[in-house]
Amino acid sequence: MQVGDMMAIMQYTMQIVMSFLMISMISIMLPRAAVSATRIMEILDTDLNIKDAKDLQKLDSSKKGLVEFKNVSFRYPDADTEILTDINFTAEPGKTTAIIGSTGSGKSTIVNLIPRFYDVTAGSLCVDGVNVKNVSQKDLRDIIGFVPQKGVLFSGTIESNIKYADENMSDERMIEAARIAQATEFIEAKPEKYQEPIAQGGTNVSGGQKQRLSIARAVASDPEIYVFDDSFSALDYKTDCKLREDLKEVTKDKTVIIVAQRINTVLNADQIITLDEGKIVGKGTHTELMKTCETYRQIALSQLSEEELENTMQEGSEN
Repeated sequence: MQVGDMMAIMQYTMQIVMSFLMISMISIMLPRAAVSATRIMEILDTDLNIKDAKDLQKLDSSKKGLVEFKNVSFRYPDADTEILTDINFTAEPGKTTAIIGSTGSGKSTIVNLIPRFYDVTAGSLCVDGVNVKNVSQKDLRDIIGFVPQKGVLFSGTIESNIKYADENMSDERMIEAARIAQATEFIEAKPEKYQEPIAQGGTNVSGGQKQRLSIARAVASDPEIYVFDDSFSALDYKTDCKLREDLKEVTKDKTVIIVAQRINTVLNADQIITLDEGKIVGKGTHTELMKTCETYRQIALSQLSEEELENTMQEGSEN
């Protein structure tokens, strides 16, 4: 037998063997693909729980930015116990309302109710004087600048992420939003600046940069209500202070609601809501809560010394 004939036989044999291997792989993959497709279709066919009412109302312009929680209680679907119980407070335009409490006390749940990610199970939640259930979801969410606890970025560029609310937004407005969010420094350091590519989920930027871009996106949309769900946790103290100082200028006539873990973030809030196991146990300024709310005092003492707290209370009484 010639060497060429032997090589031809070997190659044809390998092709036959590989074909049988491919058939066996397909026989394994097809059932998996069928099951996966069924699961995907189940998700796509799932009916929405949050629906617009048939008779929609318009937001009341005379109560612009007003957020009212009236005896609100909430439990997640299929849960046995309520996460929130009898929540009552009002967040007003031109003022900052802070929400603080231990882990699992319901802080994020409260702010998730405002853009109607969930519906309250008891009581009522009103925005601009109208129950959120009677307003279209688009109209409601158009007036809210929501920065989630975990910043979410989309594939594209820094520019497309900041201009997400309005593709026709001017570059000046985008740059100003980035400045307020303290994002200018790291953006300008990028080779392509505002045209720098962003991977899906923002995996190619750090946690602090992701948070600042998320804040810039909210500021650029110029909403009536700002909601920051622990959105400063990845920032260092210096950046945090500078960011909140610059935010004051653009939010002086807006409603600001901040969920925070750090006492330093809420010290100067006009109203601090203290939560414990889904209930409000304290409401007032920092100075007032230090005297009247033991839960708030314990949280403060776990982060600041007695001397630092005394100084903050003295500064608060002077102001």
